Amino acid sequence: MGVWPEVTTVKTENRHEIKLSGAAISKRISDEGLDNNVFQLTNINLLNISDTCLTVLPDDIKRLVNLQSLLLFGNKLQEFNENITLLPKLKVLDISRNEIKSIPDTLNKMKELTSINFSSNHIETMPKFVDFPNLITVNVSNNKLSDFIDLENANLPHLTDMNLKGNAITSIPSYIAQSLPSLKNFDMGDNQVKVLPGELANLQKLKELNLKGNKLADKRLMKLVDQCRTKQVLDYVREHCPKADSQTSSKGKGKKGAKKQEETPTEDAVCDLCHSMKILYIEDNIPNITVVEAQVGAVRPYILCCIVNDLNFTEASFKKFIQMQTKLHDTVCDKRNTATIATHDLKKIPPGNLTYTAKSPTSLKLTPLGRAKPYTGEQLFQQLTAEAEALRKEKKRNVYSGIHKYLYLLEGKPKYPCLVASNKEVISFPPITNSESTKMSHESKSMLVEVTSHASLGACKTAMDRLLLDTLQLGLGDGDDDLANGYHSLTVQQVKIVDTEGNLKSVYPSRTDCVYEALSNVKVFRLPKK
Repeated sequence: MGVWPEVTTVKTENRHEIKLSGAAISKRISDEGLDNNVFQLTNINLLNISDTCLTVLPDDIKRLVNLQSLLLFGNKLQEFNENITLLPKLKVLDISRNEIKSIPDTLNKMKELTSINFSSNHIETMPKFVDFPNLITVNVSNNKLSDFIDLENANLPHLTDMNLKGNAITSIPSYIAQSLPSLKNFDMGDNQVKVLPGELANLQKLKELNLKGNKLADKRLMKLVDQCRTKQVLDYVREHCPKADSQTSSKGKGKKGAKKQEETPTEDAVCDLCHSMKILYIEDNIPNITVVEAQVGAVRPYILCCIVNDLNFTEASFKKFIQMQTKLHDTVCDKRNTATIATHDLKKIPPGNLTYTAKSPTSLKLTPLGRAKPYTGEQLFQQLTAEAEALRKEKKRNVYSGIHKYLYLLEGKPKYPCLVASNKEVISFPPITNSESTKMSHESKSMLVEVTSHASLGACKTAMDRLLLDTLQLGLGDGDDDLANGYHSLTVQQVKIVDTEGNLKSVYPSRTDCVYEALSNVKVFRLPKK
C-alpha cells in the first residue's frame, strides 16, 4: 500500500491539519486499511477521520502528541482506544455517531479538554469525572446511560453546556449545583426522570433547561416543563421539589431573593447614566423563521434570529461593526466551530416569512458577499478551495486565512444549510457566507441577525447575547440624546422560530436572554406588545 496523497500533501507542505472523510476514503479503508503514515505526521494539530467505515483506531494515535482536535465522528468504531488519553494537548474530542459502548476512567488524564462529544453511540457507562479544569461542553446524548454521570466533588469550573438527552437516566443528583457552578444549558430531555431535586434551582447561571419527554410524577411540573420557560420551571422546582438537606429558613430567604431578582426595569426606570437595551415583544408584522427539521436536523439544526432597529452607522462605526463580528467568530464562536453569525439589511429582504432548510450542493444557489455572479454551493466550495490554495502558496503559509479557513466545516456534507426568503432566494449559506443581495452597509437602518450552530441552541444564545451587547456598547443604535450623555441605546425586536406546522420552537430574546447582571451600567427592559 502506497502513501496516501493526503498524507504526502501534509508532509510536503508542512500543514497542521488533515481530513480523511467521505465515501472515497471509506472505500480505501475498506480495501486496504487506513494508511498508518498518518501517524507519522507528528506536527499536526487537527486530525479528522469521519463518515467512513473505520472500525478500529490504531494504537499509533498516541504518536500525534501535538493534536488539539481529534474528530472521529460518523465511523464504525466499537471501542474507545485508551491511547487517545495519552494526547497531552488535546482540547476537542468528537467520537459521535459510532458504536462505542463504554468510556475508560483514563479519560480523566485529559486536563486540556474543552469539548467532549460522545453523542449517538451505544454508551452504557461513563467514568466518574474528577478534574477537568478547562472543560466547557459535554455531549453524551442519544446513548444508553441509565445513571447520571458521577460528578460528585468534581472540578468543572467552566462547564457551561451539558447534553444528556435521549438516554434512560432515572434521576438527577442533588449535588449538581455544587459540581456545575457555571452551567448555562442543560438538556435532559427524553430520559426516565420521575422526581427532580430541589437543588436544581440552585444552578445560578442556568438559562436553558430541557426536561421534555421524561416521566415526571408531578403532573403540574410536567405541564410547566412542556409549556413554560426555564425560569418558571426553576421557580416551581425551588418551591415544590424535595431537597436532600431541606432548610426552611434558607428556603424562605431564597424565595424572597428570587422575587427581588425577578424585577424587570421599566422604560421609565432606565437611568440617564447607563446603556439601555429595549426589547420589543413579537409583533404580527414581524417575519417568522420556519425550520425544516427533516432537512437541517443532521446538518446544522440550531438557529436563532432577532431584528435590531434604529441603527445609526457612520462609515467609521460600520467598519468597527464588521471588525467586531470577525472577532466574535474567532472567540465566542470558536472560529465558527460552535456558531456562525450573519447580519442582513432588513429592507433588502423580501417581505414575508423565511425558511431555514438544507439543499444539495448543486441546488443551493446564491450570489455570495463580494461576488458579482451567482454560484451553486458546489461551485462556490470549489472556487473558494482553489482560491485558498493559490493564496496559501503565494504567501507561503501552512494554513488558510479569511473565509477560506472555514471550508473544512462543509467538506463531505451531502446537504448545505441555508436561509431562504419568501421569494425562494437564498440569503444565507452558513457557516460560509451571506448573500450580496442583503448585504449590510453604513446606510442600513434595521438588520436581521441570524445565528446558527451544529452544536447547541445554547451556543446560538451565547453568540447572540454577546453580539447585541457589543453592538449596544459601540453606540450603533444611538440617537442625538444618547450622543449627548455618552451612554448608548439599542432597540431589539423578538423573532419567532417555528416548525413546519407552525408550532413555536423558540423566541429570541426571551426573558432568560440578554441578562448582563455583571454589568451595572447596562439596563435591559422589555416593552409589551402594543
